[in-house]
Amino acid sequence: MSRPSEPLPAKPAGYLHLESYSSLRRLWTFLDAAERAGRRVVVTRGDTDATCRRRVEGYALKPAGALLDVQRATTELDEEFGLHPALLALASGDPAPLVRLLDETYELRATFTLAFTRSRDLVMKPDLRYVPLGPDELGLKLVPRRLSRDELRFLLHRACGMA
Repeated sequence: MSRPSEPLPAKPAGYLHLESYSSLRRLWTFLDAAERAGRRVVVTRGDTDATCRRRVEGYALKPAGALLDVQRATTELDEEFGLHPALLALASGDPAPLVRLLDETYELRATFTLAFTRSRDLVMKPDLRYVPLGPDELGLKLVPRRLSRDELRFLLHRACGMA
């Protein structure tokens, strides 16, 4: 992988601020560590090899049922009702069977887009989604709860093998 050297002009919309007064070396540290940890480091579509933005793919968290956003799952269930016993339990107000099912048959896949800006900020855009390990029994789009900056930073460090 070539080392990026052209910072982005500004922080892109939707990105989370990780570090102020950072450096290219810090970005390179994350990217090199991610590659050593077996993650895929990919140039973001539309960027050149020199642009300081890369996507880190291949990290999965299992079990991660406890991170489910129960409120959004209930809303999703209202729109698309399923007959799975875990969904019926959720509809009656008990999320425990769905959380257990997610722990057993789903994983939380995390993709992080890291970027470095001209103002020397290291920023990140996380993409977290539940993915079934086998056939999708539920047929619902399940999302994790909103994670804090510290929790996302910890997941990034774990994905890069730095924690």
